[in-house]
Amino acid sequence: MALADVKLRNAKKAEKDYSITDERGLSILIAKKGGKWWRFRYTYLGKAKLMSLGTYPEVSLVEARQRRDDARKLLAQNPSVDPSQVKKSQKQAMFTNQENSFELVAREWAESHFVNKSKSHKERTLRRLEVYIFPWIGRKPISDITPPEVLNAVKKPRSQNKLETAHRALQATGQVFRYAVQNGKAIRDVTADLKGALPPASVKHMASLTEPQEVAELLRAIDGFQGTFTVECALRLAPLVFVRPGELRRAKWADIDIDAGEWSYLVSKTKTEHIVPLSTQAIKILKDIHPLSGHREFVFQGGHDPKKPMSEAAINASLKRMGYDTQTQITGHGFRAMARTILHERLNIDPHIIEHQLAHAVPDNLGGAYNRTKFLDQRKAMMQQWADYLDELKAGAKIISMGKIV
Repeated sequence: MALADVKLRNAKKAEKDYSITDERGLSILIAKKGGKWWRFRYTYLGKAKLMSLGTYPEVSLVEARQRRDDARKLLAQNPSVDPSQVKKSQKQAMFTNQENSFELVAREWAESHFVNKSKSHKERTLRRLEVYIFPWIGRKPISDITPPEVLNAVKKPRSQNKLETAHRALQATGQVFRYAVQNGKAIRDVTADLKGALPPASVKHMASLTEPQEVAELLRAIDGFQGTFTVECALRLAPLVFVRPGELRRAKWADIDIDAGEWSYLVSKTKTEHIVPLSTQAIKILKDIHPLSGHREFVFQGGHDPKKPMSEAAINASLKRMGYDTQTQITGHGFRAMARTILHERLNIDPHIIEHQLAHAVPDNLGGAYNRTKFLDQRKAMMQQWADYLDELKAGAKIISMGKIV
């Protein structure tokens, strides 16, 4: 006799488990602890088998009958297929898909990708994914995501006039997909189909000063700046070494050889070893600050915690205090463009030497992308010439042509 919902609702637990049958192999087990479990009895390859279909009332009578009918249909279509094994495979696939959701794969990628990269870079990238990508495709299995779904996600920051953010979000998404492909969690990188889908982002160059007169005024302003001694020294050293701001503030005494006049460290952006020849002017600044921080790890220690490096905002904040607009005039990063331009255009230095000192990848005839010791003698001479030139500028000398100072 077929079951009815009222009978199911009224079925009470007993001292022992007991079953109530429906029809065509479906029954419900009333457990002595009170649970109600749907069961489907069937024959597979001549053997009686029992398959669980869920619990009541989470699985209603109508849904339990549908699950039974699906299993019966599967057996009728292919007697060699066991419905119970199919169910297990589907359940495993569901768990696998959850483990391979885009968000989980992206966080797994981040843990390996950012091992030797800055914490701030990792946080910025993950935050971009959390805001612009995860809400739309984060829960989907990465292998099921289509190019239009990715494009729909990155179009949202674009519609907010954040085109560069859209490009960066798309770039990070592509890196996650390539990681998934490499680890067998996706077949292909679907972002490859989105090339040209976003309009090009306009290149925003870091603000910098490249006219000698403007540079002279900046140098004199730096000399007159009154702040903490740590920031004063960092500001004076920045134009002399023109490294990336993060590399300057995280400079370590262990990497500096005062006697050899060299600062050697791992470039944060390219993860390559780099050498900065130190001019006599740069060495003097380091000797000036050594009594303050020489017993610590960082040359430019934090104001609140000397065990940490100087704040990443310190240089730009100081430039603003001196009256400079860090959006249109000069930033901590702008010292690099300032040096690159003037060294080539005013001091007639070979661009290859300059690029090596900037730790940029400069492919040579043998295919090498970067060599930390290449042009080292020329770079030492250049760095001293550059420091002397800045002193002359600061003192009021003018530059004419071919690097001659009068």
